[in-house]
Amino acid sequence: MDNLESSIKALIIETLNLEDMGVEEIETDAPLFVDGLGLDSIDALELGVAIKKKYNVSIKAEDSKVQSHFSSVKSLAEFIRSNVSDTGGGINGTSRTSF
Repeated sequence: MDNLESSIKALIIETLNLEDMGVEEIETDAPLFVDGLGLDSIDALELGVAIKKKYNVSIKAEDSKVQSHFSSVKSLAEFIRSNVSDTGGGINGTSRTSF
């Protein structure tokens, strides 16, 4: 498991208050919704806001691929990697902007 995937797992736990769960319990390729972690649309919204704050990457609800971006930790990591600007960083867990 790479650092970004571990960071996303920790963000999921922190954002959604899954205090009884550890990073190692979230499978990188497992679905985040329904049969997997069991997240719902409110969880996705909260997680989207947390991703924006931590990585300065927006996942737009009208994006036709939004469901695939949230399908697993792995897909979220791939989306973040492909959308983080080469200037200013942000992928290491620090945001480029202040909120």
